[in-house]
Amino acid sequence: MSLRDLALLIAICLVWGLSNVVSKIVVGQWGVAPLFYTALRFAVVLAVTFPWLLPAPRPIWRILMIGVLMGGGNFALLFMGLQTASPSAAAIVLQLGVPITTLLSVFMLGERIHWRRALGIALTMAGALTVIWHPEGVELSYGLWLIAGATVVGSLGGIMMKQMEGVAPLRFQAWVALASLVPMALGSLLFEHNQWPSAMAAGWPFVGAVAFTALIVSVVGHTAFYGLIQRYEANLIAPLTLMAPLATIAFGVLITHDHFDMRMAIGAALALTGVLIVALRRNHVAPLLLLLREEP
Repeated sequence: MSLRDLALLIAICLVWGLSNVVSKIVVGQWGVAPLFYTALRFAVVLAVTFPWLLPAPRPIWRILMIGVLMGGGNFALLFMGLQTASPSAAAIVLQLGVPITTLLSVFMLGERIHWRRALGIALTMAGALTVIWHPEGVELSYGLWLIAGATVVGSLGGIMMKQMEGVAPLRFQAWVALASLVPMALGSLLFEHNQWPSAMAAGWPFVGAVAFTALIVSVVGHTAFYGLIQRYEANLIAPLTLMAPLATIAFGVLITHDHFDMRMAIGAALALTGVLIVALRRNHVAPLLLLLREEP
């Protein structure tokens, strides 16, 4: 990998790592409704990528389903979880997306896994459960369970995406945004309140947060990452993308003052080791594992 592309990948991981911290501030500290925040994010993405909507990928029903799963459903659960969960803990639990995608590929795509990848799956799940488990009660880790649900939803969308071919990155993002915007906006109208007052109270920093997560994280970050996947083998990029959760943990400790104790450290070590084992084993869903690694 060239030094320029390595620097680009590092920048992408740092941006993804910062994204969870920004979203935590939006929904956890400023009190912005998560479905409303999700809808605004995809409205901005759609506005930017609208020229790439046509020609529509076929079949349309599949790309719409993928959009809802990988976009609105995934992000809504994540942002709801971040209302109470710390970005550091969320970054570790999000690693469940890798083993879940692998397991779904076995049942839906007929992929086969061997003992090393099975060990990686077990380690990742053990690490995530170590972080989710709270000695004082399940209710205290409710947000992390929502984030675990986000990984399941996103992984299912990723497997469905594997069954589509030839969708350009910007066209894919345009359809994800289109498919996500309407249900997220309706959900916000039906189930949330005081959306605009909370956003107005946050002021221009909220506008900057939406622009950062929509434009820099999604449009620029994802498009650049697609390009790297096209130029290099996934097994080369996979270990380097572990910088993203590590960056989230570092930003979380520094910016939102996340609590990071020995239990969190053990869970992070187990989960990231498991992800590394799974991602380094050659398989047909390796690019999907990486695309699901965005720390939304």
